[in-house]
Amino acid sequence: MKAILCADKNWAIGKDNRLLVSIPADMRFFRQTTSGHVVVMGRKTLESFPNGQPLKNRTNIVLTHNPDYKADGAIVVHSKSELLKELEKYDSDDVYVIGGSAIYSLLLPYCDTVYVTKVNFAYQADTWFTNLDLMPEWEMTDESEEETYFDIEYTFRTYRRKYHVGKPE
Repeated sequence: MKAILCADKNWAIGKDNRLLVSIPADMRFFRQTTSGHVVVMGRKTLESFPNGQPLKNRTNIVLTHNPDYKADGAIVVHSKSELLKELEKYDSDDVYVIGGSAIYSLLLPYCDTVYVTKVNFAYQADTWFTNLDLMPEWEMTDESEEETYFDIEYTFRTYRRKYHVGKPE
């Protein structure tokens, strides 16, 4: 399983259920990387999409604790165990965790790769991703040259898990 996200220099990923910044190259990378695959998200992430619609050309799986929640075009699950059972149907290499923060935290122990568009700026935020640079079981294995979009500087990074700390529950 993989995770994909855009984070600022403090690993912030959002504010008020919105991305911190919209960088066309990041959006393109996200589309190209996840298209044709399975994406796992929370309800708020789905609702942040245009018209609250699932992403095209992907199998969308939404985790919510609301037992009455329905989303046309998406598979809705209501617990971690139900989600993990649903994910057994897919090759784990085809699964991308796309947010939000609670879903990333829940599934990071199951991920072996994380794609991070790292923005060299600190935004006001209310949502963060785990700082992989401080976690000894993760290492950055690839980083692009620095790119800019107007005055926004960023790089594309790949982190890979070196080892598991205990077994995910």
